[in-house]
Amino acid sequence: MKPEHPHTSALKFITCGSVDDGKSTLIGRLLVDTKAVLQDHLAGVQRSGETDLALLTDGLSAEREQGITIDVAYRYFSTQTRKFIIGDAPGHEQYTRNMVTAASSADAAVVLVDAIKLDWAQPDLQLLPQTRRHALLVNLLRVPAIVFAINKLDAVANPTLAFKHISGALHQFAQEAGIRITAMVPISALKGWNVVDSHAQDSGDGDGNGQAQAAWCGYTGASLLRMLENLPSTPAETEAAFSFPVQWVEKCHDSGVTGQGRRVFWGRVATGSIAPGQTVQVFPSGQTAVVAQVQSATRQPQNQAAGHSAGIVLDREVDVSRGDWLVSEHNAPQAQRQLSTTIAWMDDEPLVAGRVYWALHGHRWVKAKVQRVVHRLNINTLAEEEATELPSNAIGHVTLALQEPLLTLPFAQSRALGAMVLVDTASHKTAGAVMVL
Repeated sequence: MKPEHPHTSALKFITCGSVDDGKSTLIGRLLVDTKAVLQDHLAGVQRSGETDLALLTDGLSAEREQGITIDVAYRYFSTQTRKFIIGDAPGHEQYTRNMVTAASSADAAVVLVDAIKLDWAQPDLQLLPQTRRHALLVNLLRVPAIVFAINKLDAVANPTLAFKHISGALHQFAQEAGIRITAMVPISALKGWNVVDSHAQDSGDGDGNGQAQAAWCGYTGASLLRMLENLPSTPAETEAAFSFPVQWVEKCHDSGVTGQGRRVFWGRVATGSIAPGQTVQVFPSGQTAVVAQVQSATRQPQNQAAGHSAGIVLDREVDVSRGDWLVSEHNAPQAQRQLSTTIAWMDDEPLVAGRVYWALHGHRWVKAKVQRVVHRLNINTLAEEEATELPSNAIGHVTLALQEPLLTLPFAQSRALGAMVLVDTASHKTAGAVMVL
């Protein structure tokens, strides 16, 4: 009997990195080699008799005209052991905000590094700024697994030396930045080398016998896909105290569904778990009630844990609206009105002290005033530099003052309670991704 694979849930991962590092081509290669593309779709991306793999994900007309990725494109495929959801993130600096959106919910990030853009013959080579920026962002966003895929090694004269020097530079950068690397994989997305199946090279002595005699680039590990198959999905925050952002309030008149015809509060459990009999507190009103019933997304009575949708019925009528939170009575986070945060700024207008934005935490909107820009992170030196503003795509430490308190935890402790977004009050554009310190 075939043994059960240790990771059966779908893995959601993104590809990121600098411009033209081969992100879209890599995803196209994965789709083609796993036979996830129909023949008519494949025929539609032929250019001069060759298959342009990048067109399998670059679907916008502007992307095809310019040959770049602008928005995040999601694709789905599966192997015999696992299902995958891929987000193809843009590499251009001006579209960093789209990459942040995709990374915020990813289980893993594959950061591509283009070997031919680097001075790979030098052991002290410099990485591209966008490679460093994307690696820093996925680490800040607590993406559990970070994989560096060194691409286009088929196009360099000495791929073994290139892989050695580039991986050395990446390890040094990761050590300085506090990034834990899950894996370092040499690939050629265009040729398909080491993407789905492990690739070995000839000895290079010119005999042309085609026999695999040496590990390619000195790498003896699994191919990129085989390695991704064994990565764990992001665990839900089930061990934390219960918290639940209310998304929708339903007045149900059928007493057979709710027991007494009371309102059902729908949403997704953020942390912990919920079952009938638990006492919960409503934030911000502070009222308490006992859970009378918990429903699944299909309206069946069922206890629910973090990561799952639920409908909650309380034993008495209390004032609960969209944007409120239901939390554990005794272990709830402390409400705060002043926050020390790390912000990845995505708006075209710089972030400066004194400006007011909407802050969205769960489904709750509150006004947030920028009190102070403490410092800005220099992505080249990783130094924290004094600053009075954060320009577009910068990362920095910022103090926020909230008009109303919020229940937050440090982002390092809880992705659900420690994250929010800032929205421009005039344009309603998402301006910044906020991580509570």
